[in-house]
This record gives sequence, C-alpha cells and structure tokens, in this order.
Amino acid sequence: MRINYTRAIIAGAVATVVMTAVGVFGAPMMGMPKMNPAEMLAAKMGGNLLFGWMGHFMVGVALAVIYAAVAPRLAGPAWLRGALFGLAPWLLQQFAVMPMMGMGLFSGSMALAGGSMLGHLVYGAVVGAIYGLQAERLTIPIAPAAPQARGRN
Repeated sequence: MRINYTRAIIAGAVATVVMTAVGVFGAPMMGMPKMNPAEMLAAKMGGNLLFGWMGHFMVGVALAVIYAAVAPRLAGPAWLRGALFGLAPWLLQQFAVMPMMGMGLFSGSMALAGGSMLGHLVYGAVVGAIYGLQAERLTIPIAPAAPQARGRN
C-alpha cells in the first residue's frame, strides 16, 4: 500500500492541534498541569516560541507519515491503530526526550507522564481516524452482494 503523503500531513497537523488543545486546555480541567509542547521546545531552543511551534508541528507531521507507513501492519479500526501507535512516540519521549530536556524519566512526575500519555493517545487516534478515513470507507460494503445466478445444465 502506498503512503498518501497529503493525507498524512493533514492528519499530523490536525492531530497536533488537537493534542496541544488537550494539553493546554484539557489537562488543567482534569487537575493536571498545563502542558504545551511548543513552549517546552521553545525553552530548549533559545526561547524562540516560533521555533518551538515549528518543531512541534514538524514532529507531529513526521510521526503521521511514519504512522502511514506502519498502519497497514496494525490490527483494528483506524482510530485504535492510531491510538496504539501513539504509545510508541510517548515511550520514546518519556525514556529519551524528557531526560535530555532535564526532566527525568517519565517527565519526573507521574501526573505529567500520564497527561502526556493521554495527549499522545488522542494524537494517535486523530491521526488514525483522519488517515484511515478513505481506506475504511472503501472497505465498507454499501449493500450486500446479490447472489450470482447459476446456469442450468
């Protein structure tokens, strides 16, 4: 199956917006600290918020393209395949990225790590739903196939 790069880019951009909204607006409503990945990246990139946002979207789009490459090998509906895929970048973030940023394993806090996991699950589910939209639409039968007539001999 060929990768539809346009759909992957759109899925990654939309999912990145949704994930950011969950971290910025949803996390505080659930009693977790506000999490804005773009601001966190900007703080490590000289404080330039534009660079933080650019980096955040570049990662979101790149991960969606990777998802598009592995999705055919995953089982389940598209949104679930995406959510499961979202666990991989979350684990990478928690074991490599966060320690490199000085926050320690699992963001140094189970509340932050849990909020981040929720964001990555939502990101993946949105990527999967958007990227898989057309593929699933093509596999859903509109009407049952009519029985074929058999010739009499």
